Amino acid sequence: MPLTGGLAPHLGDPTATIDSLQTDVFENDNGHNQAGSDIESEQEAADVSENTTNTAQGDLDAPVPPHPLGIKPLGNKYLDSGIDAKTSAGLFQALPDELLMHMFEGLDRDSLRLLGSTCRFLYAFCTFDELWKSLSLEIDGWKPPTWHGTWRSSLLVERRHTRKTQTQTATPLSDSYSPPPPVSVDCGRVFSDVLHRPFVCSYANPAQFARGIPPSNQIRRLTDLSYDDFAKSWSDTPFVLTADRCVKSWPVLKNWSLDGLRDTYSKTAFRAESVDWPYSLYDQYMRTTTDESPLYLFDKKFVEKMELIVDGDSRETSSYWKPECFGLDLFEVLGRQRPAHRWLIVGPARSGSTFHKDPNGTSAWNAVVRGAKYWILFPPGAAVPGVYVSADKSEVTSPLSIAEWLLTFHAEARATPGCIEGVCGEGEILHVPSGWWHLVVNLEAGIALTQNFVPRAHLAEVLLFLRDRPEQVTGFARGQGGHGAGSGECVEDPYGLFVERLTEQYPELLAAAQAEIARRDARKKRTWESVVHGDGKDDDKRQKTDEGSGGGGFTFGFGGDDDDLEDEIP
Repeated sequence: MPLTGGLAPHLGDPTATIDSLQTDVFENDNGHNQAGSDIESEQEAADVSENTTNTAQGDLDAPVPPHPLGIKPLGNKYLDSGIDAKTSAGLFQALPDELLMHMFEGLDRDSLRLLGSTCRFLYAFCTFDELWKSLSLEIDGWKPPTWHGTWRSSLLVERRHTRKTQTQTATPLSDSYSPPPPVSVDCGRVFSDVLHRPFVCSYANPAQFARGIPPSNQIRRLTDLSYDDFAKSWSDTPFVLTADRCVKSWPVLKNWSLDGLRDTYSKTAFRAESVDWPYSLYDQYMRTTTDESPLYLFDKKFVEKMELIVDGDSRETSSYWKPECFGLDLFEVLGRQRPAHRWLIVGPARSGSTFHKDPNGTSAWNAVVRGAKYWILFPPGAAVPGVYVSADKSEVTSPLSIAEWLLTFHAEARATPGCIEGVCGEGEILHVPSGWWHLVVNLEAGIALTQNFVPRAHLAEVLLFLRDRPEQVTGFARGQGGHGAGSGECVEDPYGLFVERLTEQYPELLAAAQAEIARRDARKKRTWESVVHGDGKDDDKRQKTDEGSGGGGFTFGFGGDDDDLEDEIP
C-alpha cells in the first residue's frame, strides 16, 4: 500500500523507523492505646507523608506534556476544524479504536511495522509501545544487548543488526550498536483516548496521591515495637516501624545503592516479572522507561545469586536479618520445603504491585532500603473500588494499571471505610497483616526487601487456607515442571506437611489453632443450616451483600471476633 500524508521520504526502509518516542524533544485509627512515646502523632505522620512526597518527584502539579507524536484525546476532535487522520485509514476507520487495538495485539512484528508505514493514523497505533512490549515478552528468553529507550526500538534494533545462519541461530553483531536518529511523524490529527490515556498515565506522579491523607486513614507509625506488644495488640493492624533497631543496623541499609547494585551485580540475572535480565540491562531500562506500568524487579532467589548471608549465626557476617518484633515464623518448621518467602525488589518511580493479598494467608513485612513507597490497604472483608474477585476467590481482576487505578478510583477508595494509607521511607519497615488487601507504588526509584511469614496469631488462617484452597496455594516446589520455591524439596501436600511438622515441634500451638478452626467450621455450618432451613437461629447475624467481589453472590459477616469469617453463597 502507498504511504500517505508525505511519510515516504521520512520512513524509507521500514526497518529503520525507530519510533519517535525516543526523541529528546517532547512537544485509621484502629483503637489501640500504646505509650505515646512509641507512636508518632497523626500530625507527625502527615508531615512525614508531605515531606516525602514533596521531595520524591519534584513538582507534583506539573502538567502532562504534549504527546511526542502530537496525539490528542478523542474529545478534541469535536473542537478541531481540520481533517481527522482516521479518514485515511481505509476500512479501519469504520472500527472503534478499542477494537483496532485488540486486532493489532494479534499481529507479529513485521506486520505491525509494515502496517504502520501506510498512514499517520495507523503509524500512531502501530508504534504504540505496549504492543511492542507484548511482542518482546512473548519471545522466550528475550533480552536485548542494550536498552534503546523503548520496547519497539530495542526489538527492531536487535532484529535489524542480527545475522541469521542457515540454522536460524541469531548472533548479535554488536552490543554497543546505536540506533539511527528517530523518525519524526506528525500525528497531530490523530484523536484517540486509547492512545492518549496511557500516555497521561505514564506521567501520573504517584506522589500527588500520597498527599492530604485524612487523619482517620493514616497508617499507624511506631518508633519501635517489642514482640510481646506485637503479639498482644498489633498482629492484625498495618503499621510502619520508623526506628526499628534491627533494621537500622542492617549492613545492606548502609551499603546498598542503585549505582552500587549496578556496579557489583552487572552481569547477574534477576527476575523482573516475566523476564530474566542482567542487572545492567534492567538498570538501563529502569532509568529511561516511560512505560505506563514499568517492569518490577521481584526476585526470590536473590540470596543465592548475590551470595548473601541472611539470619546468620553472627550479625557481623549477615547481610540482614528478620526484625525481632515479629517473633517466630512458623513456616520455618518446613525448612527447605517452605514456600518462596523473601524477595529483592527494585524498580523505578510508578512501578509497584496492584491490589492483592499475600499468598497462603501469610502476613508480610516490607523494608525500604532506598527510596520511598506509598501504600494503600483495606481489611480482608472490604470491597475495594475497582477490584473484582471471582466467586471462588481464586482470581482477582483489576483491569487497570496502578496509575489508571489511582486516577480513576483513588478518591473513592480514600473515602471507603477501612482504608489505611501511608508512606514508608528509607530505613522504615511496614507490616501487612494476613488477608489485607494492599497496593504499593514507588514514589521514586528504590530498593526494598520483603518477606512473608506466619505469626502465631494467624496460624489458624494459614492452616485454613492450605486446607480449603489447595488450588490457590503457591510458592511450594511441586516437582519437575511445577511452579514453586525452586531451591526447595518437592511438596505434594502442603497442608499435611505443615500439620506434621507443627505436631513435632509446636503441638500446643497447633492444638490451639485447630480448636479455633473447629469453632469456625461449626459457626459456618450453623449459618448454612439457618439459610437452608430458615430456622432463624442466626437472625442476629449481620448479612451483607458483597457488591465489590464481582462474584454474583452474597457474603455473611459475623460481628465481634468472627468478622474474618466469610462464606460465599452461590
